[in-house]
Amino acid sequence: MALLRRDLLGYTPLYAEKLDPSLSSIGDSKESFYFGSLKGVLAQRYPNQWPSEGILPSWRQTMECYYKNVLSVGRKLLGLIALALDLEEDFFEKVGALNDPTAVVRLLRYPGEVISSDVETYGASAHSDYGMVTLLLTDGVPGLQVCRDKSKQPHTWEDVPAIKGEFIVNIGDMMERWTNGLFRSTLHRVMPVGKERYSVVFFLDPNPDCNVKCLESCCSETCPPRFPPILAGDYIKERFRLTYATS
Repeated sequence: MALLRRDLLGYTPLYAEKLDPSLSSIGDSKESFYFGSLKGVLAQRYPNQWPSEGILPSWRQTMECYYKNVLSVGRKLLGLIALALDLEEDFFEKVGALNDPTAVVRLLRYPGEVISSDVETYGASAHSDYGMVTLLLTDGVPGLQVCRDKSKQPHTWEDVPAIKGEFIVNIGDMMERWTNGLFRSTLHRVMPVGKERYSVVFFLDPNPDCNVKCLESCCSETCPPRFPPILAGDYIKERFRLTYATS
């Protein structure tokens, strides 16, 4: 609690978030630790909180090393997505998305208890991620579920198998807006399974000042833009406001 979240960075206690604001249940059954940019304007504006070296020796260095490496993987993945959209490989760099991006690592612990009550509880209630892509590592404990068709009611949920040594990749809302729904953000949730669960999440989101608007190659007269242009920072800020306002 000494490192309780400040500007979303640091520790977030159990039930402090509710990722699906429409639910009447208590907050999500998880606790987490966020850390973000290591250099640049965002790092100065939103400094990370770190436990002391005396309490956790080498922990900060380990986390920073992981951050740098997974950021490199995320950049390469965005280059592949750009090529898949018939764009230049460095498209997302040219539009400013990767100019000091909002890239955040989140360490998550789910207690996993299945609580008997009239209201269903979630490790993470149903949501899509806010940014471009998410890279997820898990400890192999089940619980993560995805809905392939989020527009269809009722939602059909499928368990996501954990494959050792591989990332689970989610498409985020910003990518859906850029591609006019060609790449759809992944609706997902985490259900308690009676066992403690850990995961490491890397959110690669655009620079807050990046204007996210439909790509010309993804719209036409018969398929107009579904989403208005928006600054990435404004969209993400509003999503976080709803997440914490209803917890």
